[in-house]
Amino acid sequence: MSPTPYLRFEGQCSAALQFYAEVLGGQVTMMHLYSNAPPGTGMPPAPEGWVMHGRVVWPGGGMLMGSDGGMGPYTGVHGITLSAQGETVADGQRIFDALAQGGQVQMAFAPTFWALGFGALVDRFGVPWMVNVEAPMPA
Repeated sequence: MSPTPYLRFEGQCSAALQFYAEVLGGQVTMMHLYSNAPPGTGMPPAPEGWVMHGRVVWPGGGMLMGSDGGMGPYTGVHGITLSAQGETVADGQRIFDALAQGGQVQMAFAPTFWALGFGALVDRFGVPWMVNVEAPMPA
């Protein structure tokens, strides 16, 4: 068993999870809308198209989940940064550039003393990311 990140959005969950699946090579396997809940289940009213539970799975295992709305007022994503690992510097740069479109770059993707490439950003959905391409371990 491993922990699964569960992100909360304010009406952008479907677009965010589909975007992450496209950029990171995953597949959206669940997208339950509040509007599809049967009457009498106690679901709070939500705007049309809002996601109650969504899931992206990755080919190598693992998943990312999310929803719109929740039990209290939305205050944005705090206290978590998602990390994506590129297999090559070109792959890391591609991932970084895609996630950075419409977002805010905090640290440009570049070589560091610990990585062949590393960058940090907040994407257009307000989710913080680090993109890393590990340097080979010394022999």
